Amino acid sequence: MTDTGDQKNLGLLWALHARPTREARLVLTVDRIVNAAIDIADGEGIEAVSMQRVAANLDVTKMALYRHVSSKAELVAVMIETAVGEPPDVTHIRGGWRPRIERWAELMRATWQKHPWLPTATTGDRAIGPREIGWTESALSAFAGTPLSGAERIDAVFLLSGHIRNTQAAAGAGTQPWTDERRARPELAELLRGHGDRFRHILSAVNDAHDAPPDNGWAFGLDRILAGLDQLIKEKRA
Repeated sequence: MTDTGDQKNLGLLWALHARPTREARLVLTVDRIVNAAIDIADGEGIEAVSMQRVAANLDVTKMALYRHVSSKAELVAVMIETAVGEPPDVTHIRGGWRPRIERWAELMRATWQKHPWLPTATTGDRAIGPREIGWTESALSAFAGTPLSGAERIDAVFLLSGHIRNTQAAAGAGTQPWTDERRARPELAELLRGHGDRFRHILSAVNDAHDAPPDNGWAFGLDRILAGLDQLIKEKRA
């Protein structure tokens, strides 16, 4: 994306929630376009979204969309800003930093589960709007009052965001030979058993985990990350 394109996209994102209410009376609005695109992405993935497809779903011409959204890149940027929703305020949650960041992580995960295309769409160098940045602000606020340095707080949020991304099916599908239920993938199960000497540790782990509830590492990873941060905070306070 060019610098000019970045600036244009940023301008739309940061003015998105300050548009005059009279725009709602127009037959075609940015909100209608974006919501139609989100519906497509939620059902079929971000790859299915195109200006032509959105125009067809709205029963308008593709050129009509360009009067409101200049490109697909700009459309995706506004889709992200709309789909992430308002960032949560966790500062009122009692009990210190851990219940605050746990609540933040749960809400962010729920948002990404509702819109499973977000993990893919929110990568790379791109325009970022105030709502999306607000989620980072919210996460950092959970660590207020802890002895963590600025760099450690940033790294903690980066680590937690990565864990949320990695445990979403849309982001991690196919990267491991087991399913979210920790079963050997059906298309691989027989092959793994046929090469048991080579893959004995995978087969042993999968067989041992057969009674575990579906989780895809979410609870385990979150607890390990927070336990590590808890230990660091205790050490710094001491």
